[in-house]
Amino acid sequence: MKTFDLIKTDLYRYTGEYSVMLLLEQLMLNEGFNYMFWLRLASAASSRPVQLVLNNIVRLKQRRFGFVISPRTRIGPGFYISHIGTIVVNPTAVIGANCNISQGVTIGSNHGKAATIGDNVYIGPNVCIIEDVTIGDNVTIGAGSVVTKDIPPNVTVAGCPARILTDDATPERAARYIMRRWQTGAA
Repeated sequence: MKTFDLIKTDLYRYTGEYSVMLLLEQLMLNEGFNYMFWLRLASAASSRPVQLVLNNIVRLKQRRFGFVISPRTRIGPGFYISHIGTIVVNPTAVIGANCNISQGVTIGSNHGKAATIGDNVYIGPNVCIIEDVTIGDNVTIGAGSVVTKDIPPNVTVAGCPARILTDDATPERAARYIMRRWQTGAA
């Protein structure tokens, strides 16, 4: 997917539509969208001088907003940062389409690769996802959870360590906090 298509999917997740006016408005008023806009540009930069400038802008945004997500992190379309506050994501993490991430989240690894997160995943406030775990599609991770093992699709988990609370029969019920989903292939 092209960079501006990814930005369009992110904008859609925030507003439910897209236009140049909405883009400008969200860039000025929404920290999460602002950060992702610059991160998407930095991720796509091909020439070294442009990379240096955009990576520097991302670093300035990191200090301002408290989001530490590397341009090397693979993030699918429709990424949504719900609140300003510290967010740390290891560059080796892979995040699917239509994911929500809340304040205080850490997705990290001390021993190599970090987590692989599926599509339509809601990650609540103050969640820690540790090491190379796989989180299935349509998962809700409750606030304050510590994820140390793989999570199957279509479930809600919470706790320390995270345990399955509900095994939701339908993807819509499992990922109930994912609003304005970008339909993959719609760009």
